[in-house]
Amino acid sequence: MTIEVLRTKIHRISVTEANVNYIGSITLDEDLIDAVGLVEGEKVQVVNVNNGNRLETYVIKGKRGTGEVCLNGPAALRASVGDVAT
Repeated sequence: MTIEVLRTKIHRISVTEANVNYIGSITLDEDLIDAVGLVEGEKVQVVNVNNGNRLETYVIKGKRGTGEVCLNGPAALRASVGDVAT
């Protein structure tokens, strides 16, 4: 039996960009990735507080110090810039 557990959580971050013209994933500022202990390529769950959308994707590193939180590909259709995610 496999049990999935929540290993870490980023609470109430704001989406800074939504780029539908990308294969997929969520791009996060490398400082944020380090702060919570995520690994590039790690599967994450994104829950949009504004509209209730929930999705799973994987992390890619964004530029350090930018505060970037960008949903890419189809995930970009499930959030708008400024939406709060957890």
